[in-house]
Amino acid sequence: MTEKNQTPKSTESSLMTRLSKNSALMVLLFLVLLMSTQLFNSQENGIAEFTYTEFRDQLARDNIVGVVVIESRRIEGELRVPYVSNGEDFQEFTTMLPGEMNAQLLDELEQQNVEISGRLETQGWGSILLGVLPWLLFLAFWIWIFRTMQAGGNKAFQFGRSKAKLISPDTPKVTFDDVAGAEEAKTELQEIIEFLRDPEKFARLGGRLPKGVLLVGPPGTGKTLLARAVAGEAERPFFQMSGSDFVEMFVGVGASRVRDLFEQGKENAPCIMFIDEIDAVGRHRGAGLGGGHDEREQTLNALLVQMDGFETNAGVILLAATNRPDVLDPALLRPGRFDRQVVVDSPDLRGREGILGVHAKKLPLDSDVDLKVVAKGTPGLSGADLENICNEAALLAARDDSDKVEMKHFEDAKDKVMLGAERRSMVLTDSERELTAYHEAGHAVVGLRLPGLDPLHKVTIVPRGRALGITASLPKEDRHTYTKEWLEGQLCMLFGGRVAEEMIFGPEKITTGAGNDIERATAMARQMVTRFGMSEVIGLMTIGQNEQEVFLGRELGQRREVSEHKAQQVDQEIKRILDESLENTREILKEHEHLLESLAKALLERETLNADEICLLNEGKSLPPLEEEKDMDGQDIESTEDGPKESIESSSTEQDIEEDSSDEKISD
Repeated sequence: MTEKNQTPKSTESSLMTRLSKNSALMVLLFLVLLMSTQLFNSQENGIAEFTYTEFRDQLARDNIVGVVVIESRRIEGELRVPYVSNGEDFQEFTTMLPGEMNAQLLDELEQQNVEISGRLETQGWGSILLGVLPWLLFLAFWIWIFRTMQAGGNKAFQFGRSKAKLISPDTPKVTFDDVAGAEEAKTELQEIIEFLRDPEKFARLGGRLPKGVLLVGPPGTGKTLLARAVAGEAERPFFQMSGSDFVEMFVGVGASRVRDLFEQGKENAPCIMFIDEIDAVGRHRGAGLGGGHDEREQTLNALLVQMDGFETNAGVILLAATNRPDVLDPALLRPGRFDRQVVVDSPDLRGREGILGVHAKKLPLDSDVDLKVVAKGTPGLSGADLENICNEAALLAARDDSDKVEMKHFEDAKDKVMLGAERRSMVLTDSERELTAYHEAGHAVVGLRLPGLDPLHKVTIVPRGRALGITASLPKEDRHTYTKEWLEGQLCMLFGGRVAEEMIFGPEKITTGAGNDIERATAMARQMVTRFGMSEVIGLMTIGQNEQEVFLGRELGQRREVSEHKAQQVDQEIKRILDESLENTREILKEHEHLLESLAKALLERETLNADEICLLNEGKSLPPLEEEKDMDGQDIESTEDGPKESIESSSTEQDIEEDSSDEKISD
């Protein structure tokens, strides 16, 4: 980055500007004070304003001592007896004549022995200022407007200027050493920085500087952090702004800001400009619902022209980030504008371990902390989630008055982030706790006895977050694709809670707790039939279109591409898969009813079972005695976790909530 030092000339200029502003303010205050003083003096002089009729009445009463005729139109005089009005005495008066002074009025005044004199109208400085001040203020206002326009519109006309911020060299830097879990993205961005530092190295073979780099990935994976690392590593100017900064109420302001942004870039070329959340301005153009958005589309058109239009912007690299690449306009994504699309996905095991190492540097770790073990237990978590785990572990250690962060703090923090915080204050009845225990035990039995499923990590009937009970499982290794056997096993595991309720309490005692299980199982079976080609009847055929929001410029009308007969076959296949999974679940639980009872009783006694305790019960062994008694309360929510997600089924009462957390993101 280039460092901008203030020169003595610029310092002197800014000092003169401040002095001129202070002087103008002092003059304005003086004029206002003088005008106020003049007004107060005119009110405090004790002069009564008479109408001509009142003046004639006072003259008839011989109550006038003397008068001064001012330019034959106004008379000022003194009274013999003070005139009383509103409880105030007035010794002097003034009146305006309806016409010019005539001889008849002079004769009447002489007959009353009134002393008569005359003078011309004279105005004091106060009167002059009162008349001139509005014009001075009007002139000063327009002078200020013109000076503001010449200065670049940084005051009154700033809505047309770019809001990009130039990253200062004094800002604390984030480097690529602070970024982990995105090695490919770091390599791509480091090449951009090397190109800026030594363009001849790449240009000697005919290569050109990329015009744009788009960072694409789910929320929390580190796209903005990578951009901050680029700003810290680059030795060139780095401009940063958000996509929402372009959009304003006035049409054309966004396009003006785009042009101004690239003008600043060309002045500081070679440089990097970063636009965060570019989908706010780069959304797909088209009709959609309600027509296009004129301001956003004009802004997008200006951005397209500036990136690759008739004029070239050599040396200006646009770096942008979004988690919605599907809504961006195709013209924005083509080579020549965004030459590179860098995917920043959720980190794998090594990436998670590296991210934990970066965030754990500032923590005083105990010798028993093994970040690799923590990384293995957090599949699917993003970098932001892992940072949150480190922070929660530090907070838990501080709450325990520990000097160092121990492994148990990381385990508790991991459960809190992935499963939710415990709510031990929630009181449930004994019947609800018992039903919850058997429901969760039903999920656990299927997970233990059905081959191909992920190992169980924890089963609990302690409410966590919005959940009233959880059955969680973690994979042995990261999974990117899913087999038919695994999907069918998940269906059986989802039905385990409902089948356990039927077996133990009877069909009349089933609860709404399985509502979310049924919903997720139905969605999974539908994808198996309509997307993944796992039905022999339907075959390798995609049924239905992907959802397209019309407000993103997609088609307003939906075409029907499936016949009634085919749709009926799809429904029949979904029903068949669900029924077969339900029957398999019943057979598994009937065969292992003893294990179901053991797990349920252990849950009622201990509230939470970890992986080791579940293995002991699965092997038919007894659990070691409890170290201390705990308050036991909790109700059903089931979570089979591959990726740490939670979906919640809510009924009319909080006690009827049922949660099932499994790997909800199924890869094609």
